[in-house]
Amino acid sequence: MKILRAAAVGMLVCMLCVGCGAGEKADNLGAGMEAVQNLEYDSALELFEAALAEGEDERQVCRGFGLAYMGLSDYDKAIAYFERALQLSDGTPRSMDYDISYYLATAYYRNGQSDEAINTYDAILALKPEEKEAYYLRGCVKLYSGDYENAKTDFDAAIALDGDDYNRLINIYNVLTDNGYKEVGREYLQQAVADNEKSMDNYDLGRIYYYLEDYEQAKDYLLKIKTTSDYEAALYLGRTYEALGDYNYAASIYDDYTIADQTKAEIYNQLGLCRIQMGEYELALSSFQEAMNIEGNELMQNLKFNEIVAYEYMKDFKTAAALMSNYLKSYPDDEEAIREYRFLKTR
Repeated sequence: MKILRAAAVGMLVCMLCVGCGAGEKADNLGAGMEAVQNLEYDSALELFEAALAEGEDERQVCRGFGLAYMGLSDYDKAIAYFERALQLSDGTPRSMDYDISYYLATAYYRNGQSDEAINTYDAILALKPEEKEAYYLRGCVKLYSGDYENAKTDFDAAIALDGDDYNRLINIYNVLTDNGYKEVGREYLQQAVADNEKSMDNYDLGRIYYYLEDYEQAKDYLLKIKTTSDYEAALYLGRTYEALGDYNYAASIYDDYTIADQTKAEIYNQLGLCRIQMGEYELALSSFQEAMNIEGNELMQNLKFNEIVAYEYMKDFKTAAALMSNYLKSYPDDEEAIREYRFLKTR
């Protein structure tokens, strides 16, 4: 029952990318956006209602409503508000139109409306045919919908537009792996190394070999980097040692990094995961909670879940159940958490 969560390498859309227009009446709007960032969706809705009543920017407010309702998993309302925000456009496509369209596509997908999500990405690409993110995300939706051939065509297009974007390449590998096409994903990574090895730096080579599961090669490249100060290299070197089963050394890499920098939640999360593996449950709990105290971190859902699991390992089921009840108020569509909560209520 105790499945801990590492941070995902690639995500479909980052929901916390929430800006608001500056303006002298934007007090409620700004506070509402801050509430969305803090996952306080009900409070956000109240603030957006106040913003509308006081004549603040209606388009920005509709966008805010959409984000809040998406956070509450009420995708029908999220879609309605995103569509309304697009209707309020002046007719000239601007960055905000694309921003809202990406959110709209995500809401469609999460609402089980894959065709509508794909149509939204189609509309983006009709106006911006070199929008590689739209190709990538449309490919993801197609793949999740079982359309592998057309998904691969979109992934190929995204890569062709920027073959040196190794972040996106790794995201594509992960999506393919999650959907049963790991070997296809490996082919992308192998081709990238074959085409670009001489121009790639130690970090990119190290992480690509990590995903190719050639951990000795990954380790050799990553050890050439000063991981006590290079955040991403420390993360991948630690994960490499985790994959090799050496959780103690992986933990030492993460721990050494935190001496100089206490602002990286993902380092603390991985440190906590290692400590769980080593049976050091109280230290693991401390790592997760230290990460949760880092302002503005984007791993709060993973960290809250892992905190609950740490309490489970400590056999404090009462605290774990109480925390899970609160967790599900913020993340009501987390099926894994729902199953875990049923388990906790039996203890």
